[in-house]
Amino acid sequence: MKPNQDSRYWIGVVSASHVNVAVEGGFAQLCHGKSAMLRQMSPGDWMIYYSPRTEISTGKPLQAFTAIGQIIDDRVYQYQMSESFVPFRRDLRYLPCREVKIATLLDQLSFTRGNRNWGFPFRKGHFEIGAEDFMMITSSMLEDETQSLLDISLSHKC
Repeated sequence: MKPNQDSRYWIGVVSASHVNVAVEGGFAQLCHGKSAMLRQMSPGDWMIYYSPRTEISTGKPLQAFTAIGQIIDDRVYQYQMSESFVPFRRDLRYLPCREVKIATLLDQLSFTRGNRNWGFPFRKGHFEIGAEDFMMITSSMLEDETQSLLDISLSHKC
């Protein structure tokens, strides 16, 4: 698989229950609904969700990559979830994938390899990764058929 040189690759840190809602709805929402992180992304960029827990604060520890999606347009928009909460969102096209524990990849990823404090970048809630790290994570998460679709997508600008 060859990454598209125009694409950028991101990690979004979100609880697994919130990732499930985002995947079902076809959107991304990060850092309690703030827009700045979403505005850094461009159509054709890819995001992998990392879920430290099953639920936002009271959930069980999970420490796994839980979803993969591609930004499909330029639009960052607000969505009224309740009277007092109107977060920003961005539309993504998600690929079917399996959850992968980060422990299986710690020695292979450039941002965790040899780092006892590997969790530090995740505290930001969102950060960019290199194409090699993206490929390593997605190859662990995707079935062969889906990996082939990703290969095709990465070789063409969306």
